[in-house]
Amino acid sequence: MVSAIRHLCTVLAAFSAAAMFAGTSAANAGVFSVTPVRIFMVPRDRAVAITVNNEGDDELVMQAEVFLWKQNPGGEDELTPTDDLILAPPIMKLAPRSRQVVRLAMLRPRPTQEQLTYRLVVREVPEAKPVDKQLQLQIALAFSLPVFVTPPSAKRQLNCTALRSATDLVRAECENSGSAYAQVREFVLTSDTGQALASRDSGGYLLPSVKRGFDLKRKEGSIAAGKARLAVTLDDGRTQSFDVTIGE
Repeated sequence: MVSAIRHLCTVLAAFSAAAMFAGTSAANAGVFSVTPVRIFMVPRDRAVAITVNNEGDDELVMQAEVFLWKQNPGGEDELTPTDDLILAPPIMKLAPRSRQVVRLAMLRPRPTQEQLTYRLVVREVPEAKPVDKQLQLQIALAFSLPVFVTPPSAKRQLNCTALRSATDLVRAECENSGSAYAQVREFVLTSDTGQALASRDSGGYLLPSVKRGFDLKRKEGSIAAGKARLAVTLDDGRTQSFDVTIGE
């Protein structure tokens, strides 16, 4: 993965409010990048370094929080505040065109055979900016980084099936019964003769013990019933293939 990836951040703004102030100015969003965009640790690590770059012309003040990251049985994220990890310093003030190296420190190591998963959420503090009376809408930036603390023995264990949802739609049901995350990058469904039936170029995380569904839609025509093969490409470039049967 490229060492520095520009993070186009989530804009936490109320667009309905923007409509109310049509014709007025909105605050310019800051521009920043962060590396790495995913953080990998092992239980013996005490801290890892993270670099935040302010690539804009305005000063940025940012504040960090760490959450324990779980997924419910449907695969939806659930974040709970935790003091297992902390970003030092928790508040960053970045001058224009500057960078700052901060450290994510493990305060409470937890013995485990399963991968621990967290989210590091860093948000801009818009209140720290000078007030411009011409601006009617404040825009705050935020980024959320996955953090994985992985014991040497932790491995993913992915299994997928496919169920028909409509004549041109198949739902891939994937379950991670392992002890480390799996992240799907692409699904490709082909017939037993190798004909392309449907695909999807995005997936998502499956944390340990989580099952999720992903819809694959054929662009034109219907998906024939019968034996098929579902190829699942993961974030490390590896592909796992599963023999499936598409019902009538």
